[in-house]
Amino acid sequence: MGYLKKALLTALWFAFLTFPLVVIKINPYENTVEWRWLNLLYAASIGFFGSLARQAFVTVKTNKTQRPALQGLERERLVDTKGFRIATLVLLFLFLALFPWQVSAYQVNIMITALLYVMLGLGLNIVVGMAGLLDLGYVAFYAVGAYSYALLNLHFGIGFWTALPIGGLLAALFGIILGFPVLRLRGDYLAIVTLGFGEIIRLILENWTEFSQGPSGISGIPRPGLFGLKMTLDQSMTYLYYLMLLMVIFTIFATSRLQNSRIGRAWAALREDEIACRAMGINKTRIKLAAFAAGAFWAGLAGVLFAAKTTFVSPPSFTFMESAIILCIVVLGGMGSIPGVIIAALLLILLPEYLRVIADYRMLVFGATLVLMMIFRPGGLLAPSRTTYQLSSESSPSNT
Repeated sequence: MGYLKKALLTALWFAFLTFPLVVIKINPYENTVEWRWLNLLYAASIGFFGSLARQAFVTVKTNKTQRPALQGLERERLVDTKGFRIATLVLLFLFLALFPWQVSAYQVNIMITALLYVMLGLGLNIVVGMAGLLDLGYVAFYAVGAYSYALLNLHFGIGFWTALPIGGLLAALFGIILGFPVLRLRGDYLAIVTLGFGEIIRLILENWTEFSQGPSGISGIPRPGLFGLKMTLDQSMTYLYYLMLLMVIFTIFATSRLQNSRIGRAWAALREDEIACRAMGINKTRIKLAAFAAGAFWAGLAGVLFAAKTTFVSPPSFTFMESAIILCIVVLGGMGSIPGVIIAALLLILLPEYLRVIADYRMLVFGATLVLMMIFRPGGLLAPSRTTYQLSSESSPSNT
């Protein structure tokens, strides 16, 4: 009951703080004021579910550190918190499932973009957060996925569902191609090479007109279909929203399993100390290539989804600024933290859109928020907790 009370207080406080921004809209031409009370409900819902998610995360983190000492009543409390987590996830799922039916098509379009950046952030989190390899050319793999779908459809008539895995695999192949030259590089040198790789891909797409249609780009890319049914634009966007939601869930599941797997622990060892990693017998070449390939694979999938969403791709969509935004998502969320990356992606993409009500000052507020975050939370919104292993007294060898 205490969880719900705290969440309700947070929702009321969040609604109070955002009231001038999301409710009041002044029309200077007609000299009228529009009161958007429905937006206040959305703001309160975000505060409520965000508070529940944060409390669930803190509870799980506390239980992990105190698990060996749990006895009797404490174990019953752990079961209760597990039920609380399940209830929170169910409420969050219902909110996301009903979202397209409660808002306008514009809001759905923005949320699709935010979910797209969640995928990109989780993909780059593999390379930067888990493996510790600074990649400033991540947008190149994003472009490979988008142009794979556009060119395959233009020349061979290949549809979305066939192009989706092809785009991901081609991006993974380019990730391996990038990985080989940078195997011996670290830090700033690695960042410079990956930045150059991203610019090379963009310039090839912009200047090789016979291959990529040059600066004019490729238009008329079909959106994903559903058993051949004809859909209106709004129906197509709703369908794409649910498709993006499923892809994000799949990405979260896959990246969390990778993080807790044997290769994930090898990435963590590589990130902490490369020399010690090699001394323990870990194949540095294979581990680095696997990190680049895995991260690029998710960028390729996101690129195919981006091309299907916009139905148009061109080189200006894949500049260095895209890589910078995705890297900001990973750093602000907490490098290696999956929940942190998700929250940071939603904030960085949704916040500028919802701050349009303050016009010219919205980017000033946005930039100030980033600066304050780096000063007061340098580890990110949700810094990942270090996993510890402890031998039980039963398995420890007895002294003789």
